[in-house]
Amino acid sequence: PYYVSINQNLFLEASLHSSDPNLELFLDTCVASPTRHNFTTRSYTIVKNGCVKDPTYAAYSSPYRHTLRFKFNAFQFIRSTPEVYLQCELVVCKAFDYSSRCHQGCVQRSKRKTSS
Repeated sequence: PYYVSINQNLFLEASLHSSDPNLELFLDTCVASPTRHNFTTRSYTIVKNGCVKDPTYAAYSSPYRHTLRFKFNAFQFIRSTPEVYLQCELVVCKAFDYSSRCHQGCVQRSKRKTSS
Protein backbone atom coordinates (compact mmCIF):
# COMPACT_ATOMS: atom_id res chain seq x y z
CA PRO A 1 0.00 0.00 0.00
CA TYR A 2 0.92 3.60 -0.57
CA TYR A 3 -0.26 6.04 2.10
CA VAL A 4 -1.31 9.61 1.29
CA SER A 5 -3.51 12.20 2.95
CA ILE A 6 -6.81 13.44 1.52
CA ASN A 7 -6.27 16.07 -1.23
CA GLN A 8 -2.56 15.35 -1.34
CA ASN A 9 -1.16 14.97 -4.87
CA LEU A 10 -0.75 11.32 -5.81
CA PHE A 11 1.89 10.88 -8.52
CA LEU A 12 1.91 7.74 -10.64
CA GLU A 13 4.20 6.37 -13.30
CA ALA A 14 3.71 3.39 -15.60
CA SER A 15 6.49 1.95 -17.71
CA LEU A 16 6.56 -0.61 -20.46
CA HIS A 17 9.48 -2.96 -20.04
CA SER A 18 10.44 -3.80 -23.61
CA SER A 19 13.59 -3.78 -25.68
CA ASP A 20 11.66 -2.16 -28.55
CA PRO A 21 12.29 1.62 -28.40
CA ASN A 22 9.53 2.26 -30.95
CA LEU A 23 6.66 1.55 -28.56
CA GLU A 24 4.71 4.11 -26.56
CA LEU A 25 2.05 4.08 -23.83
CA PHE A 26 -1.35 5.76 -23.67
CA LEU A 27 -3.63 5.97 -20.62
CA ASP A 28 -7.05 4.96 -21.90
CA THR A 29 -9.01 4.48 -18.68
CA CYS A 30 -8.31 4.79 -14.96
CA VAL A 31 -10.97 4.04 -12.34
CA ALA A 32 -10.88 4.12 -8.53
CA SER A 33 -12.92 1.86 -6.26
CA PRO A 34 -13.31 1.32 -2.50
CA THR A 35 -12.87 -2.44 -3.07
CA ARG A 36 -10.24 -4.33 -5.03
CA HIS A 37 -12.71 -6.67 -6.76
CA ASN A 38 -15.44 -4.35 -8.06
CA PHE A 39 -14.66 -1.38 -10.30
CA THR A 40 -18.19 -0.87 -11.60
CA THR A 41 -20.71 -0.55 -8.74
CA ARG A 42 -19.16 2.18 -6.57
CA SER A 43 -16.40 3.59 -8.68
CA TYR A 44 -14.96 6.98 -9.55
CA THR A 45 -13.64 7.60 -13.05
CA ILE A 46 -10.42 9.57 -13.37
CA VAL A 47 -9.88 9.01 -17.12
CA LYS A 48 -12.27 7.29 -19.55
CA ASN A 49 -11.58 6.61 -23.23
CA GLY A 50 -8.61 8.97 -22.99
CA CYS A 51 -10.84 11.80 -21.69
CA VAL A 52 -9.99 13.38 -18.34
CA LYS A 53 -12.93 13.21 -15.91
CA ASP A 54 -11.21 14.32 -12.68
CA PRO A 55 -10.40 18.05 -12.50
CA THR A 56 -7.30 17.38 -10.38
CA TYR A 57 -5.75 15.08 -13.01
CA ALA A 58 -2.63 16.28 -14.79
CA ALA A 59 -0.33 14.48 -17.22
CA TYR A 60 3.42 14.99 -17.02
CA SER A 61 5.94 14.65 -19.79
CA SER A 62 8.51 11.91 -19.73
CA PRO A 63 11.82 11.68 -21.57
CA TYR A 64 10.78 8.17 -22.68
CA ARG A 65 7.84 7.20 -24.91
CA HIS A 66 7.41 3.95 -22.97
CA THR A 67 6.87 5.78 -19.66
CA LEU A 68 3.65 7.54 -18.70
CA ARG A 69 3.36 9.97 -15.75
CA PHE A 70 0.30 11.56 -14.19
CA LYS A 71 -1.16 12.79 -10.91
CA PHE A 72 -4.49 13.45 -9.23
CA ASN A 73 -5.58 14.47 -5.74
CA ALA A 74 -6.05 11.66 -3.25
CA PHE A 75 -9.61 11.14 -1.99
CA GLN A 76 -11.68 8.74 0.08
CA PHE A 77 -15.05 7.22 -0.69
CA ILE A 78 -17.79 8.41 1.67
CA ARG A 79 -19.09 5.79 4.12
CA SER A 80 -16.31 3.40 3.24
CA THR A 81 -12.98 2.11 4.43
CA PRO A 82 -10.05 4.51 3.89
CA GLU A 83 -8.58 2.32 1.11
CA VAL A 84 -8.90 3.32 -2.53
CA TYR A 85 -7.92 0.91 -5.29
CA LEU A 86 -6.95 1.90 -8.83
CA GLN A 87 -7.46 0.00 -12.05
CA CYS A 88 -5.93 1.59 -15.13
CA GLU A 89 -6.00 0.40 -18.73
CA LEU A 90 -3.01 1.31 -20.84
CA VAL A 91 -2.63 0.94 -24.58
CA VAL A 92 0.68 0.04 -26.22
CA CYS A 93 1.19 1.50 -29.71
CA LYS A 94 3.92 1.79 -32.27
CA ALA A 95 5.53 5.20 -31.96
CA PHE A 96 4.78 7.57 -34.82
CA ASP A 97 1.76 5.53 -35.96
CA TYR A 98 -0.62 8.47 -36.15
CA SER A 99 -3.63 6.25 -36.84
CA SER A 100 -3.12 4.32 -33.58
CA ARG A 101 -5.22 4.64 -30.43
CA CYS A 102 -2.34 6.47 -28.73
CA HIS A 103 -2.67 9.39 -31.15
CA GLN A 104 -6.47 9.58 -31.13
CA GLY A 105 -6.52 11.11 -27.65
CA CYS A 106 -9.91 11.68 -26.04
CA VAL A 107 -12.62 9.68 -27.79
CA GLN A 108 -16.13 10.89 -27.02
CA ARG A 109 -18.75 8.21 -27.48
CA SER A 110 -21.83 9.56 -29.23
CA LYS A 111 -25.09 9.13 -27.35
CA ARG A 112 -27.84 7.22 -29.09
CA LYS A 113 -31.31 8.58 -29.39
CA THR A 114 -33.90 6.40 -27.68
CA SER A 115 -37.34 5.95 -29.08
CA SER A 116 -40.50 6.05 -26.97
